[in-house]
Amino acid sequence: MKIAVCIKRVPDQDVRFKVAPDGKGVDESGLKFDMSDFDGYAAEIAIQLTEKAGAGEVTVISLGPDAAAETLRKALSMGAHRAIHLKHDAHVSDGSAIAAALAAALKDGGYDLVLTGRMAVDTQNRSVGAHLAALLELPYIGAISKLDVDGTTVKARRELEGAFELVECQLPAVLSIDEGIARARYPSLKGIMAAKKKPMDVLPAQLGAVRYVVDAFALPPEREGGRIIGEGPDAVPELVRLLKEEAKVL
Repeated sequence: MKIAVCIKRVPDQDVRFKVAPDGKGVDESGLKFDMSDFDGYAAEIAIQLTEKAGAGEVTVISLGPDAAAETLRKALSMGAHRAIHLKHDAHVSDGSAIAAALAAALKDGGYDLVLTGRMAVDTQNRSVGAHLAALLELPYIGAISKLDVDGTTVKARRELEGAFELVECQLPAVLSIDEGIARARYPSLKGIMAAKKKPMDVLPAQLGAVRYVVDAFALPPEREGGRIIGEGPDAVPELVRLLKEEAKVL
């Protein structure tokens, strides 16, 4: 089985962010970067499928600046076989433009499966997988929490509120992977050393038309300190008045 996994380099989410001087993004100075969590789940599933079959190839692909190569190397050290780096220095917010670049690189690759994470943890726009499936003219199943590939049939489970649904489609297909399906393995020392020798093609990104841009980026305002208005039933009338007149939620 030949599988492609789309991964993204994202900032570590457990840090305090600052707005970049141009007001259109995050100040990257001092930030640590890693593979987006959901993309890590997708890479793990792809590797497991080839290990279970005893054959196959996993190609990881990422769009970004030179530093994205580090994220690709991590996926190679996990067990992916080769990588494609679509070089593009500027930040792109438009999921359809990103999907067009990925589709251009993947369309002639003969992949049985193309996997993405359910969303990138930094932008959370959740659109790249669906756009990619449309451009490749392949069936798409999103937010998969359990996956089984039986011959040429994909059987997937999707979680709903208080329920779940089972979906099937034929290969080739594009799938987006949700949490709960797998945890990305830690690269071993042997895997890290082997990753240095695995092939990585560096290509210019062929972005599609950019229809969506970020005009301004800002952190939410600091919350004002709370105040005590009283205790017990006697405080209720004043609380109701403040909710109506100040908070305006009633």
